[in-house]
Amino acid sequence: MLPGGRENKQIRSFTRRAAILGAGQALMFGVIASRVYYLQVIESEQYKVLADENRISLRLLPPQRGRILDRFGEELATHRQNYGVILIPERTRDVKRTLEALSEHVSISEENHKRVLREIRTKRSFMPIIIAEDLSWEDFARINVKSYDLAGVQPVVGETRAYPYGPLLSHLIGYVASVSEDDLAKIENPEPVLRAPGFRIGKSGIEKMQDAELRGRAGNMRVEVNAYDRVIRELTRTEGIPGKDTVLSIDIELQKAAAAALTGQSGSIVCMDIERGEVLTLVSVPGFEPDSFNMGLSTAQWKALQNDPMHPLINKSVAGLYPPGSTIKPLIAIAALASGAMSPSDGVYCNGKARLGNHLFHCWKKEGHGAMSMREAIKHSCDVYFYEAGRRMGIVPMQEMGNKFGLGVKLDIGLPDEKQGLMPSPNWKRARFGQPWVGGETLIAAIGQGYIQTTPLQLAVMTARLASGKMVIPRLLRDVSADARPIIFPDMNIPTEFLNLARDGMWAVVNEVRGTAYTKRMDYNGYQYSGKTGTAQVRRISREERYRAGGVTKNENLPWEQRDHALFVGYAPSDKPRYAISVVIEHGGGGSTVAAPIARDILTLALARESQGLKLYAPSARTA
Repeated sequence: MLPGGRENKQIRSFTRRAAILGAGQALMFGVIASRVYYLQVIESEQYKVLADENRISLRLLPPQRGRILDRFGEELATHRQNYGVILIPERTRDVKRTLEALSEHVSISEENHKRVLREIRTKRSFMPIIIAEDLSWEDFARINVKSYDLAGVQPVVGETRAYPYGPLLSHLIGYVASVSEDDLAKIENPEPVLRAPGFRIGKSGIEKMQDAELRGRAGNMRVEVNAYDRVIRELTRTEGIPGKDTVLSIDIELQKAAAAALTGQSGSIVCMDIERGEVLTLVSVPGFEPDSFNMGLSTAQWKALQNDPMHPLINKSVAGLYPPGSTIKPLIAIAALASGAMSPSDGVYCNGKARLGNHLFHCWKKEGHGAMSMREAIKHSCDVYFYEAGRRMGIVPMQEMGNKFGLGVKLDIGLPDEKQGLMPSPNWKRARFGQPWVGGETLIAAIGQGYIQTTPLQLAVMTARLASGKMVIPRLLRDVSADARPIIFPDMNIPTEFLNLARDGMWAVVNEVRGTAYTKRMDYNGYQYSGKTGTAQVRRISREERYRAGGVTKNENLPWEQRDHALFVGYAPSDKPRYAISVVIEHGGGGSTVAAPIARDILTLALARESQGLKLYAPSARTA
């Protein structure tokens, strides 16, 4: 046994150690208790919020895009329900396997599959990726049933753009498409909704130019979700602000008739209200299916559109450039009078050709027209007369008058890709080619050939200004609040007698025997219309071809791309001009035989629709 003193010493040591250990345990328990108290009592509200945030998700509500309407309230662009499916990459362990499993229930093309993988590499893992859209109800229901077995996959219901008239308005209305990184880079402080899956912005046409007004502002909703991010219930909702409707000046019935008249052709028809400058038709054919861009084009579809010789992606009304041919001759007559180079009584004898130095310039009528006054030269479209007019005044008065009437000038109608065209001058040629202007170029410019390039819209504006004597400004958007007020355009400041002479010649083109469009005159309620035919060459006719036994090859015997363009400009009624029109048919042949009857029919329909007393759209007429 241990001695008593030694035993007591060990007991006291054990007791001390036990006390220290107990104190340590008590201290530790106290720290834990105080921490628990701090977390559960003092910080309880904060952690309750954090817990709620783990099960509550804040989601954006894309705004409903505004509609695009015609002048009578007809929907040209609207919206429809869209069933789709998205993938959140961070919520699936194996994206490829998930896509393979999903493809058993919904078709995913190889191209779409590659796109998804590409977007996953370039976007943050929490950003949703669209897998499929525009699903049928059956496919959507099947995905909903299977989605619990597909980690990261979410069925979604939204709205997408709808274009009831498809290719008929594809160039004018344009289309919407998903927001790209390039789009975001061009926008200062982009709204969060622009990054939302499936959100689309305007990429062309009115959709692009009016995107800010059409887009609206996003709302949001708070939803309770489970561990799989499936929505259990909606907690709160704040609706967004819908986009504003855009009302166009277009008359959809007139647009349909104009497009139908160009069936199988490539070209454009622009018809406008002279008094208000409102564009009633802006037809460019062939068109394309805007829904294809909305949902995403395949590589094969894109190549087919690009390689089509009729160029369906180009809005020919504002971006197609054409020599105006003889449609410019009334303007050349006014320029010759205004410059003092010619007077109304000056005559020119046409024997079928004109000489300048060693070069011959031919009239379209091989045997010539004989003695021509200015009025008769417009009526018969005599080239030799206008060669002489051009020779006397030079290119500068033609260029200046052309610009005044809207040729070679960007009209800023409110569409992307509008071209300026060209009324050439010596300064332009020197800057462009480093060469001086030569006299022969003036002669061919006087009959609307050579360097001159115009758009169908410019030709319609030229005609409207000639018919009215006013600086008519074209417009596509209607201010429905101001439509009762008349529009007073500035005066052209061109002597009335000069304008009247050109108008008289255009009246004779259609309404006098041997006028180039006499057989295409109007027969509607006693109305008459005035106009000018045009045939623009796209190839050079060699001396050998011109003087060979068979003569110049006829259009119908040439390949399509070598045939002349057919043009016509006109206005109606002749005595009180209300509507102006331009018709351009690529490689269509003769303007008098092909373009003139189309112009007559569209002008007749415009007059008929006016007589029906149709009421224009007003904001109160909107229906849900």
